Amino acid sequence: MRLRIAIWSFVGALVVVLWTLYFPQTSSTPFGLGWILMCLTCPIAMARHHAFSFYFVVLLNAGTYALVGSVVEAIRNHRPRLSSN
Repeated sequence: MRLRIAIWSFVGALVVVLWTLYFPQTSSTPFGLGWILMCLTCPIAMARHHAFSFYFVVLLNAGTYALVGSVVEAIRNHRPRLSSN
């Protein structure tokens, strides 16, 4: 389970890196569907009027994904298994 949570955390950090690479190439400020997707995948983006460093955002999003991953994995592990008898 620790490995899966670490993978969730890595994906959260990767999401921030990909958004950071994508938006400067497309426009100066995100609008429309891109903005909605960024808010869903990187919740700290909704606090855009605050100045956060890139590393802080990576750590915060990785922590958010680790927390969500912990909840998902806990629910997944406590789900009753179907027997194939």
